[in-house]
Amino acid sequence: MPKTATAPGPKPAVAKGHARRVTWTVAVGMFLLVLSLLAPVRILSLGLSASAATLFLLGFVFWQRGRSTRQKQASDLEVIGGFIAQDATPSFVADGDGRIQTANAAAKKRFDIPVQGTLASVLKATLANPASIIFRLQTRANASGAAQEEILTREGHIRVSVHAVDPDHLVWRVDRVAERAAPRAAQDSQHLPMLMVGRSDAILFMNDAARALVGSRVKGLDRLFTSLPVRPGLPNELSTHQGAMDVLVAEVSAGAGRRALYLLPQPQNTAAEQGWQAFQDLPVPLIKVAPDGSVRSFNKMAHEMIGIALVKDEHLSKLMEGLGRSIEDWIKDTLADRSVQKSEFLRLKRADKEVFVQVVLNPITEAGEQSLIAVLHDATELKTLEAKFVQSQKMQAIGQLAGGVAHDFNNLLTAISGHCDLLLLRHDQSDPDYGDLVQINQNANRAASLVGQLLAFSRKQTLRLETVDMRDTLADLTHLLNRLVGETITLTLSHDPVLKLVRADKRQLEQVLMNLVVNARDSMPAGGEIRITTEYQTLKEPLLRDRVTVPAGEYITVQVSDTGVGIPPDKLQKVFEPFFTTKRTGEGTGLGLSTAYGIIKQSNGFIFVDSIVDRGTTFILYLPVYETRPVKAQSAPKVPTAQVQPHEHGVILLVEDEAPVRAFASRALRLRGYTVLEADSAEAALETLEDQTLSIDVFVTDVVMPGMDGPSWVREALKVRPDVRVVFVSGYAEDSFGEEQTRIPNSVFLPKPFSLSDLTNTVQSQLH
Repeated sequence: MPKTATAPGPKPAVAKGHARRVTWTVAVGMFLLVLSLLAPVRILSLGLSASAATLFLLGFVFWQRGRSTRQKQASDLEVIGGFIAQDATPSFVADGDGRIQTANAAAKKRFDIPVQGTLASVLKATLANPASIIFRLQTRANASGAAQEEILTREGHIRVSVHAVDPDHLVWRVDRVAERAAPRAAQDSQHLPMLMVGRSDAILFMNDAARALVGSRVKGLDRLFTSLPVRPGLPNELSTHQGAMDVLVAEVSAGAGRRALYLLPQPQNTAAEQGWQAFQDLPVPLIKVAPDGSVRSFNKMAHEMIGIALVKDEHLSKLMEGLGRSIEDWIKDTLADRSVQKSEFLRLKRADKEVFVQVVLNPITEAGEQSLIAVLHDATELKTLEAKFVQSQKMQAIGQLAGGVAHDFNNLLTAISGHCDLLLLRHDQSDPDYGDLVQINQNANRAASLVGQLLAFSRKQTLRLETVDMRDTLADLTHLLNRLVGETITLTLSHDPVLKLVRADKRQLEQVLMNLVVNARDSMPAGGEIRITTEYQTLKEPLLRDRVTVPAGEYITVQVSDTGVGIPPDKLQKVFEPFFTTKRTGEGTGLGLSTAYGIIKQSNGFIFVDSIVDRGTTFILYLPVYETRPVKAQSAPKVPTAQVQPHEHGVILLVEDEAPVRAFASRALRLRGYTVLEADSAEAALETLEDQTLSIDVFVTDVVMPGMDGPSWVREALKVRPDVRVVFVSGYAEDSFGEEQTRIPNSVFLPKPFSLSDLTNTVQSQLH
C-alpha cells in the first residue's frame, strides 16, 4: 500500500464526536468530585462521589469506543488505499471536508499534491471552479452513494466520480474521456464495399469499406476494374493496392442515371445464384424477382417476414395483395422506368396475422438478363395507425348520418303512429279494420325500435336512466335467455357476493345482454356453454387497453363467455362496426354489437372483446358504480286504447315545421279539449304572441327547425310571458340540447316518435 500523500489531518467527524463526549464526561465528573469534597453533609458527599465515579466510568467507555472507531477507520483507510493503489486512474481518498487522506500512484504522477492539501487545491489547475463541482458531487454522493459528472476542460473531457464509503471517507476518481467521433454518413457505416457511379462511369462516392478494399480513393471505373463494362452478377477483376482480385458485383439503380455497385467476395461456386447467397445475412428482407413476377431467390429476413409461403418460383401475387393493379403491370412499369411512385404498400397473405409491407422494386442486370430486387420494410404499425384513423373518421361520418336519418324517420313514425292512434280511437275490436290498424301500430313500433338502434350506435338516443342491480336484471332475464339459447347450450350465471348498483337504462342494458348471448349462441352451432359472470372491481390506477383508458374507480364488470368458434384476429377489430357481420345474408343486420357499443358508451361504460379461434370469445363490460339512493323507474308508455279521456281546458301553442306531425298533434290535443294555436316556424310563433290578448298556457315546440330553433324562440317568448310552461319535442336525443333545456325553466322533453297518450299526458302534467 502506498503511503499517504499528505500528513495526517484533523480527526474525522466521528472521532471528534467521541473525543468531545469523553472530554465533557470527565469534566463533569471532576466537577462533581470537587463538590463532594466540599459538601457539608456526608450523605450528599457520598451521592456526589458516586455520580462522579459513574461519569468517570462512562468516560472510559466512550474513550474505548472512540479508540475502536479510530482503529476501524484506520483499517478501512488502509483497505481503500490498497484497493486504489494499482488503479491506472488517478484516485484519492478524502474526508468530508475535502482533505486528502490517501492518493494512488497515478494521482501522484498526474497532479502536484501539496502537504495537507485538499482536493480543490489539487484540481484548481485543471478545473475553473473545482470547489463548487466537488461540493455538488459530494452532496449527491451523500444522498445516493455515488455521483459522477463529465466536464469539458482545456485539456479535453474529464470525468470526475465520487463514491461515499462512510460519512468520513469518500473515494474520488479523475479520468480522461475519449473524444467522440464525428457523425458519419449512413453509407460509411455499411459493411459491404459500395461505389456510387455516374452516367460517365465516374465514381461519385466510395464508402469506408470500399476505400479499405481498394486502398485509396479512385475517381473512375477504368482505374478500378481491369476490363469494362462491369458485368453485374459475374466475377470482375478489381485492381487494389495488394494486387488484382476477383469480386462479384451487384448493381442497383439509384435514380437520375446513377447506379450503386456492391463489391462482394468471390464465392467458391461462380454460379450467379451462389452470388445471391452473399445477401443471405443482410438485415434487410430482399427478394430477387423475375420479369414475370416469379421468385428467383430470397434471403433469410424475407423468409421470416413472409413465412413458409415464400418458396422459389412462387408468384408475388400469391404472397401479397392490395396493389390496386396486377403485379405484372407493376413490374413492367418498373422495368420500363414508368413508375411515378417508387414504393407500394401491400398486405401479406398470411393466415396467422396481418402484416403490411412497404415494397421498393429496383431493376438489376445479371449476365445480360433483367431481374428485380424487391426491398421489403415492415409497415404494419404505420398501416394500422392509418386504418384506425380512417376508421374513426368513417365511424364519425356514419354516426352523423345515422343521427340525421333517425331524426327524419322519427318524424315520419310520429305521423304514422299518431294518425293510427287517432283511427284506433274511432274503432273498437269488433270493427273489421281494427286488426289492420293494430298491425300498422305494431310495425311502426318495430320501425321505431330499429331507429333506436341507429341512435344507440350514434350515441344520440335518449336513455331513461335508473339505478340497476345486475343480479336482479339477470334474474329477470334468465327465463328469456334460456329460451334463446336452446337445449344444446348450457347457460351459467355466476355473481360476485359484493355487487353495487350501476346507473343505466335497464331496457337498453337488457338489449345489450341479449345481443351478446344471441351472438354467443350463434357461434356454437353444435352446442356448448355460455357463462355470464358479474364481479365488483376497484381500479386503483387507470386501465389502458385497446387504445382506451378506463379511469380509476369502482366498476361492476359483466363477462359473457362462450366456447364457440372464436373470431379471427383480422376481424376482431371490426366487430363493433355498424353493418359488419360474419353471418350469411338474411341472418343478421350487423347492428347488434354496434348498438351494444353505443349503449355502453352512452352509459359511461366500456366494452372489450377477447377471442381465440376455436376456443371461444369473451365480451367484458365495465359499468361505473353509482353511489346514491335508488331512483324509481319511469313507467312505460301506455298502449293507446279506445277509451275517451276526460276533457281538459287550456290554450296550447303548437310549433312544428313537419305538417303531418303538426296535424296529428293538433288533433290529439283538441280531442282532449285543449284550444290549439298552430305555427309552422319559430318566427310565426313569435308573430302570434304579439297579440297581448292571447293567454297561452303551454308551448309545445320542436327543437330543430329551419331558421330559429326551439330553445331560441322560447327564450324570447318567456321574456314577456315568464309563466308559460314548455314541452320540447325532437327526433334527436335529449342530451343533444340538454344544456339549453336546463337554462329554460318549467320545461320538459318528449322524444319522437311519441303516441297520442304520450303527448296528451305530458301536456296535462305541465298544466297540473
